[in-house]
Amino acid sequence: MAIFFQFPATLPTVPCLLLFYSKLIILTERFSLRIFATLFSHGMELNNGTYQLQGISFDLLAKELGTPLYIYDAAKIVRQIQTLKGAFSGIEPKIKFAAKALTNVSILKLMRKNGIGVDVVSIQEVQIAMKAGFQPNEIMFTPNCVDFEEIVQGVSLGLNINLDNLSVLEKFGKKYGSSYPCGVRLNPHIMAGGNLKISTGHSNSKFGISIQQLPEILQLVEKYKIALNGLHIHTGSEILEIDVFLKMAEILFNIAKDVPSIKSLDFGGGFKVAYKKDDKTTDVPELGKRLSQLFVDFEKNNGRKLELWLEPGKYLVSESGYLLVKTNVVKQTPSITFVGVNSGLNHLIRPMMYNAYHEIVNVSNPKGELKTYNVVGNICETDTLGADRNLNEVREGDLLVLENAGAYGYMMASNYNSRPRPAEVLIIDGEAKLIRQRDTLEQILQGQVDIF
Repeated sequence: MAIFFQFPATLPTVPCLLLFYSKLIILTERFSLRIFATLFSHGMELNNGTYQLQGISFDLLAKELGTPLYIYDAAKIVRQIQTLKGAFSGIEPKIKFAAKALTNVSILKLMRKNGIGVDVVSIQEVQIAMKAGFQPNEIMFTPNCVDFEEIVQGVSLGLNINLDNLSVLEKFGKKYGSSYPCGVRLNPHIMAGGNLKISTGHSNSKFGISIQQLPEILQLVEKYKIALNGLHIHTGSEILEIDVFLKMAEILFNIAKDVPSIKSLDFGGGFKVAYKKDDKTTDVPELGKRLSQLFVDFEKNNGRKLELWLEPGKYLVSESGYLLVKTNVVKQTPSITFVGVNSGLNHLIRPMMYNAYHEIVNVSNPKGELKTYNVVGNICETDTLGADRNLNEVREGDLLVLENAGAYGYMMASNYNSRPRPAEVLIIDGEAKLIRQRDTLEQILQGQVDIF
């Protein structure tokens, strides 16, 4: 395994260099590989003609673990956590990873190890989070359109509860009164984010209680003496404009000012990440600066300190993930050249469901001539993964990588066409760790009952 690093523009003094080299020589090969792979990894890199992740080639991963294969870069996840934490000055936000983005126990444990809580939307996600070691007070439970019994289960487990329906809020009030606190999710009637299917704060969305129904919320709170301790808004995914979050803040602070029981304001997530080179992204440091000041100002003007909660999913894991696939066929037609791979919408549905863009790289032929292809899957349905893509010449058997596959990739995968879901691997400290085995036919058949 090769190690690559670059000296800073300003070199340290000679004694420092001598100390650096002496320590470098003393390190065993095993530990030096792990340490430097982590320190100098910047995602997928082309080294000596081979695409690698933390010094491990995609060729080797395919050979040892097969394809299709979901691959996650732990170092990238940790960097995203650190960036988000560092964006807020002096208010220490409580960050809850949106588990629905990537609910693998090992990923959840990595989050908890780095000081992150978890946001869940089902009792099953609750159970997986607790299996990963999260304590009830570290879990925010914000279900939607569930049976009230699921809310009761959440209370019995001691979770933070968030309600987004007036009828559920009333049932909660009747059952618990002031004995158990809850928050409410508001719908601010703000259209924001990318595809309409992932915009959740507009007036026609099923999520949250309409801000126009605030009087009804407060009436129920008063009637049943509900211990309302938090307000939550999440307007969708891929929000680029900081003003959207500032509009949320205005709504939340105005309510919190008049409701003294409120202790936390939850801004959800939805930060925009880069899908293409030079893509615009949410300016998280600027957002952190602006929101931090608003919380400081609120405390100064109202004599109360509120907690800032965030629930990022895609922001923490999207760019860490890669889907590695193999080219089965290269099919030339009079108008289009198709590259057919051993995956499809059964493993990555986002391109077909959301028109999502995922960069595609031919990692087997990095110096090949650029040609235009439609990359498609092997599913008996139109499952275009990327249209009109300029790729280095693709040959049958070549390995392709789809980037930004860490969020809502595996989690939305299925056994459509009775094909197995991929394995998952985490690259951590320069080592590849299998964190989910590939499906087997026995698993696909499990649960079926043969009545003949």
